[in-house]
Amino acid sequence: MLRHCWQKSSFSAQGDACLYLTALASGVIGLQESDAPEAILTTTPAKLRTLISHIQTDAFNR
Repeated sequence: MLRHCWQKSSFSAQGDACLYLTALASGVIGLQESDAPEAILTTTPAKLRTLISHIQTDAFNR
């Protein structure tokens, strides 16, 4: 089984509830929540940048 180097998010509002990221094959980004490590979401770097930008600008609350 291929092991990935997961990096913990630098911000966690609830202490142990953390988000982890890793680089997967073909430039895809894997996302994993500490509460459900068996569930891995995948996205592209461009889509992740867009999501983070929207979160930072609070675009979801408009």
